[in-house]
Formats: sequence, C-alpha cells, structure tokens
Amino acid sequence: MSAFSALRSSKLVSWKPVQTLSHSFFYQLSTLWFRRKFNSFKRTLGYTYTKLFEFDVFVQTGRLQQTLAGCVERSGVALHSGNVSTVRLCPARAGRGRFFDFCSNDFPASVDFAEVSPLCTTLCKGGFRIRTVEHLLSALEATGVDNCRIELHNLDAQSQGHEAEIPIFDGSAREWVAAVEEVGLKVAADLYGNSVEKMAPHVNEPVYVSRNDSFVAAFPADGVQITYGINFPQAPAIGCQWFSTAPLDNLAYSMQIALSRTFCIYEEEEKKA
Repeated sequence: MSAFSALRSSKLVSWKPVQTLSHSFFYQLSTLWFRRKFNSFKRTLGYTYTKLFEFDVFVQTGRLQQTLAGCVERSGVALHSGNVSTVRLCPARAGRGRFFDFCSNDFPASVDFAEVSPLCTTLCKGGFRIRTVEHLLSALEATGVDNCRIELHNLDAQSQGHEAEIPIFDGSAREWVAAVEEVGLKVAADLYGNSVEKMAPHVNEPVYVSRNDSFVAAFPADGVQITYGINFPQAPAIGCQWFSTAPLDNLAYSMQIALSRTFCIYEEEEKKA
C-alpha cells in the first residue's frame, strides 16, 4: 500500500477530493513549501499545473502588511538560458502584493499567469515571460515581504527582449533571504498612508490533490507545519528523504528550507538535448 493510499484509508479524517481549485495562494504557501521539492512534484504530474487548494475563508492574522525598507539589487547568471540578468527589489504599497516590472509591463506574481514549462516556474503575460521565479518568490513570502515591486533587466545582449530569467545563484533561496535582511522590512502603507492588516487563507477541512503515487494534502491548523517526502531511486545522492518542521517561522525557513538547492536528473537533461 502506498503512503497516499494508507493516508486516505484513515478513519480519522474525512477527505475532500479537489476537482476545481482556486489559484489564490499558490505562491503564498506552495512555493514556500516546495521550492526545490515542488519541481519534482511538477515532474511527477507531467508538468501539468494544478491549482492546489480551494479556500472559502480568509482569516485575520493580527499582523500588518509589510514591504521592504529600501531597494536591493542582485545580478547573476540564469540556469536555463545562461543569460545574465539583474533583479531589483523595491518597496510597494499595501495591497499591491508582489509584482514584476519587466520591459515596462507590470503583472502580479500569481499562478494566474503561470504557464507549463519544464523544470522551472514560468510566468507569462502579454507575450512577456519570466522564468525560474520560484526561489525568489518563496523567499519573499517566507521573510514577510507582502508587497514588492520586482524590477527585472536583461544584461545579455543576445537575450530575447520579451523573455527574462531570474538568476539561479547557488540553486537555493539563500541569496534572496540575504538580500531582504540587507535592507530590512517596514510596515506598508496604502495610497492614503494607511496600514492594512494581512489576511491569510484558511483550510476548513482536509483536502488533497494527487496523481499516481504523488500527492499534496492540507489539514486545518492554526499555523503552517510541513512534512514532506521525496524519493528518487534513480539518483542515489538524493534517494529517499523526509523533512518535517515545527510551526514554520522565518528562522526555520532560513536555516532549513532556504538552503535547499535545486537539482535535476542527468538522464532528463539528456532527453532535452
């Protein structure tokens, strides 16, 4: 019996299979949970983007929305294109959320603009594409940056003007966590100078999405706690691993998740060549 089958057969939980799922917080939780791991999950799903959970309730958190206290910039080489790009993170108004500014085009960092792409998360709007956004967006969510303008510039003369890719650095989110810590946070104000409370989605009952022997399940809870398993028998260096956290906070993310590095399987790259 698979782990998923065993979990579903439990008499202690009433399950709700998810057929039509909302996009509303794909990046708010899923990229935070699965930066590296979600790539493998997408691979198992055959690169089919699935809306993870359905939320009817957003609850008050008792916290005010935050933004960066200043601008911070990083440049580096992209993983898939090999191009050099610069990302500049800037403060944004309360309620604006996280959004990209690329070639004078603004679009939210939302799954509503995600498109199917191999081995990375790609956002597309109006013919403009930004690739490999998962590490950056994961770090912004985990460090409490609710509102941020993400300016992106291609530095490679050979790069296509309508596409850009976030630098990969060492394959983890560590560099983005360091960038946020460099400038710090402040309470975000709206257009009228008012602060705005941060709302969070709430799961009212257990829900899951699955394909073959891979699955994601969410349970009602007062905080975010993660248990994750991965199994790559074809890659002994990865193998079978389990990871679990106590209620997730900035320190746990910085020390245990942000350092995780993305990986790929050689044979998969050979098939693409």
